[in-house]
Amino acid sequence: MSLTNREIADIFEQIAVMLEIKGEIIHRVLSYRRAGETVRDLPRDLRAIAAENGLTEIDGIGKTLAEKITEMLETGKLEFYERLKGEIPLGLVDVVRINGVGPKKAKLFWKELNITSVTELEAAARAGKLRDLAGMGEKSEKKIIEGIEALARQTGRTPLGIALPAAQAILDQLLKLPGVVEGAIAGSIRRGRPTIGDVDLLVASDDAEPIMQAFVSMDQVGRILGHGPTKSSVELLNGLQVDLRILAKERWGTALNYFTGSQAHNIRMRELALEKGLSLNEHAFSPVDASKNIIEDAPKILCNTEEKVYATVGLPWIAPELREDSGEIEAAQAEKLPNLITLADIQADLHMHTLWSDGRNSVREMAEAALERGRRYIVITDHSQYSAIANGLSAERLLEQQEEVRLVDADMRPFRVFHGVEMDIRSDGSLDYPDEVLVQLDFVIASLHMSLRQERSVITQRVLNAIQNPHVDLIGHPRGQLLPDREPADLDMDAVFAAAQKHGTALEINANPRRLDLSAEYARRAIELGIPLAIDTDAHAPEQMDLLHFGVLTARRGWVPAASVINTWPVEQFIEWTKKRGR
Repeated sequence: MSLTNREIADIFEQIAVMLEIKGEIIHRVLSYRRAGETVRDLPRDLRAIAAENGLTEIDGIGKTLAEKITEMLETGKLEFYERLKGEIPLGLVDVVRINGVGPKKAKLFWKELNITSVTELEAAARAGKLRDLAGMGEKSEKKIIEGIEALARQTGRTPLGIALPAAQAILDQLLKLPGVVEGAIAGSIRRGRPTIGDVDLLVASDDAEPIMQAFVSMDQVGRILGHGPTKSSVELLNGLQVDLRILAKERWGTALNYFTGSQAHNIRMRELALEKGLSLNEHAFSPVDASKNIIEDAPKILCNTEEKVYATVGLPWIAPELREDSGEIEAAQAEKLPNLITLADIQADLHMHTLWSDGRNSVREMAEAALERGRRYIVITDHSQYSAIANGLSAERLLEQQEEVRLVDADMRPFRVFHGVEMDIRSDGSLDYPDEVLVQLDFVIASLHMSLRQERSVITQRVLNAIQNPHVDLIGHPRGQLLPDREPADLDMDAVFAAAQKHGTALEINANPRRLDLSAEYARRAIELGIPLAIDTDAHAPEQMDLLHFGVLTARRGWVPAASVINTWPVEQFIEWTKKRGR
């Protein structure tokens, strides 16, 4: 039986982990890992691509990997994978997913205690059998138990970075079909939640049948879960479920409102409608009697726009990202809805990497790519020396890089290229460069990358040490989360906010959809305290600059206005802000 894209991606990603446990060279590991990511994100069925002899045209798929894909498509299995499972227990792949357990520790547990599954590891940890192993201890054992508990809490929801592009690709195809008047992504994607369950799509049309048939026949569809005249559900090749509803244009507003808002927001909307003698559902407003029963023969109020829906209950339109019943109804009633930041407000990107560390392009290429995307200035912030795995810069290399940055800056004016660094906050709480190096930079980011499972007081103090340093301007991805696999560090965020407020240090909303850190909830708290924010891409290649909208979505969920975000400022204001911080 031929395998699906998702199944082939799973096999490649499992191979990458097993090769890493085996101790293979990192380049071989990365080739399989990247192949898995590429296949998982493909908008077309691999069978169709293979039929066109186009496998080697896929980015990152060379002759060897193409042959392995062909083998899986033709036989339903991969002999190399089967042999590898004979060498490395497959259960260790799940063990590596636990926070605090990498390939080396997984191999240690396997070789020393014959542990080949998460269940066996948990039993050994709770029995105190891990602490005496090399490189372990009681604290490490406790962290592994916490990591196993965190893994159990994972919901299986899909990261926004996967769901939104997949949904947009399908919607773009639907919008090209004859008879489609309007279309939209609804649900938690439209609200910008960091992870989602299913994809909700809406289309307005008076001719549903051919549109629905085109939908269930798309190349991305792995199987049809349900097929009706106005609603169908499919499972994509990547495993994501997509529901499509087709409705008349005159009912567009009520449907889009209903299928966008959270359950709590929709309940509030229905309550407001009842106060005005109306019942609200996804189709229309219906008059009700004194007992709240719908008056069947009374004319219904149809809404072709969301603005009309909100106006009918006495409210101004509320941005989708706010529809969580977290105060937006009250703010709308008081005419105090925030003027949310937009993508067009962003003038700069303050966090990006180049060939000097682990990026894929030169300083000039990253600057030119930013200029093409409408940015007016950037900061080059390669990794510091502590990040050896990321080819971090020694102090000497950092200052060598500054010469190149200054040359590019001079060539490209009035576009500005500033020189900074993403400096590690070390495990012991110290910073990766002394002040005499930091003072020579235009902008300094301090970030947590290592030892993220330290106990709260220890890891919080590390961040406070960075905030209190007058040369640190921004704390990058403050809680260190990676969606959906790595839970955030256990920081005392009240202490972090108090220190940032006192020292005027900015906090980052990292726009990479695997991070989205700060989260919306913490971003909202930060602006309430007057703490400046930055929305950055952390780009390691030009195309990653296009992830900026994920950060903006997160900021909008956090009620963030443009004025609170330092990279919305004109370059003169940005320079002045850094100078006031002692530069």
